[in-house]
Amino acid sequence: MSWCRALLCTWCSSCPGGLGPRGAARLLTLRRLSTRPSHEVGTPGGFRPQRVAVVTKTTRYEFEQQRYRYAGLSEGELKELLALKGSSYNGLLQRHNIHSENVEHVVESLRKEGIEVRVVKRRDYDEATVRWADAIISAGGDGTMLLAASKVLDRFKPVIGVNTDPERSEGHLCLPVHYTHSFPEALRKLYRGEFRWQWRQRIRLYLEGTGINLTPVDLHEQQLSLEQHSKAHNSGGHQEQTSAAVSGPHLLPVRALNEVFIGESLSSRASYYEISVDDGPWEKQKSSGLNVCTGTGSKAWSYNINKMAPQTIEELLYIVKSHKNLNLTLDSNFIERVTNEYNNSLIFNPEEEKMFFSVREPIANRVFSSSHQRGFTSKVCVRSRCWDACMVVDGGTSFEFNDGAIVSITMDKEDSLCTVLLDD
Repeated sequence: MSWCRALLCTWCSSCPGGLGPRGAARLLTLRRLSTRPSHEVGTPGGFRPQRVAVVTKTTRYEFEQQRYRYAGLSEGELKELLALKGSSYNGLLQRHNIHSENVEHVVESLRKEGIEVRVVKRRDYDEATVRWADAIISAGGDGTMLLAASKVLDRFKPVIGVNTDPERSEGHLCLPVHYTHSFPEALRKLYRGEFRWQWRQRIRLYLEGTGINLTPVDLHEQQLSLEQHSKAHNSGGHQEQTSAAVSGPHLLPVRALNEVFIGESLSSRASYYEISVDDGPWEKQKSSGLNVCTGTGSKAWSYNINKMAPQTIEELLYIVKSHKNLNLTLDSNFIERVTNEYNNSLIFNPEEEKMFFSVREPIANRVFSSSHQRGFTSKVCVRSRCWDACMVVDGGTSFEFNDGAIVSITMDKEDSLCTVLLDD
């Protein structure tokens, strides 16, 4: 019997066209994967996962411990070493304990509801964990949320962020901070359907060209020097290096929730590349790098690249006023309103299927130009002419991007990330 007949048939195994128990299970799986989650707002029972993976961040205290673990330092010796660097051992330990207590609160809240929980450190978080879970909870800040999202390619698997140190972490991508200490309330809203799904659009990357390297370097948990970074990209043995012949395009196994940044590893060196926006003509550029962001990322690095300070707005308005003889009162309230209106125009809805590109500090002369320094786009193509460059996804995954490599930066609705917005 074909699957076409099976999809139209009833569940009864005695029927000549019936599926039987195993067939019914397969059909349920197919239906679940081919439609949106059934836990829409107002649906009885809301969203009630059976298995949840809680991905926790590595605190600065844990990082320092891991950093010197090979030296076999005692706690007292670690304390002395941190003091020499101007860091407070007691302060780091306090923040670590706050984070740990809030993680425990989330985990215990889930287990009291009969939910099976796996707690994984970010370094142990992998695709097998994602496949096991019905939902992913990131316990940390925005960086942990980005990491948790990076391995989720199933657009129907929710990812929920909990800010475990609200006093030291902004947590734009996390639930409102009061749920950090009252997570059972968030669970009740999920159960009752008092939320809506938010489908955050993400960026996909197609890499092609000569001599490309498809092996990603994970930058999480590390503060890599240029030397270490180069070794990570260029050391032999484990690299998946292609030949000098043209290769690709290859769809990279990561999706950018915030942004993609392309530039030389050494920030003082100008990045040289060619760029085409929305299949337009290629343009040679030199700059401090290129940032392409989503609506989610429009509040992050992209915003800080392009925002204007009140001082700049004030100076511009004085120039306009003097040239046009305008009768403007340039008081602080007016300048603040103009500044806020411009800066707010840089932010757009995370669910919009569009990107915003920004050329950082473009160099313009008779050879290089930047006809569009920033703007909305649906596609950006970049051909590298760089010496030691990287393409970094959400600040956590890096790909070598040197002379001859070409990347196509686009969006696809199938890559959207399922998150939740709880009702007030």
